Amino acid sequence: MALDTIDRRILAALQKRGRMSNADLSEQVNLSPSACHRRVQRLESDGYIRDYVALLDARKLGVSTTVFVEITLQGQADEVLDAFEKAVARIPDVLECHLMAGSADYLLKVVAESTEDFARIHRQHLARLPGVAQMQSSFALRTVFKTTALPL
Repeated sequence: MALDTIDRRILAALQKRGRMSNADLSEQVNLSPSACHRRVQRLESDGYIRDYVALLDARKLGVSTTVFVEITLQGQADEVLDAFEKAVARIPDVLECHLMAGSADYLLKVVAESTEDFARIHRQHLARLPGVAQMQSSFALRTVFKTTALPL
């Protein structure tokens, strides 16, 4: 299914305020509430809208340290990649894991309470990941820009 301009306006609005009422959304995109509701249901069933979440404040929850970890594996065999991906998915402090092209095989985004807490995460979890040959960690000093909204 191709997205038209109304679909894109609906998606843009929901990316900014996912808890917006259907009445508010329909008004914002200039549709009747019933037509808007049908479109949102179609966008959900077609997989454009994957889920609805609450975005939490990391500072208020005490995990204000963000660390990007580049990992190089010992090999590229499917069983090595699979074992690593299964193990890293079980670490609750890892928010994202990306298979990369370039110098590192994987890039992880990790949150921690502090540098000391990251040392614990490294010791208890990251250092025990299977197949790891090398790891390099970079601490974010400040988040300049962050969004979850995809360009439409």
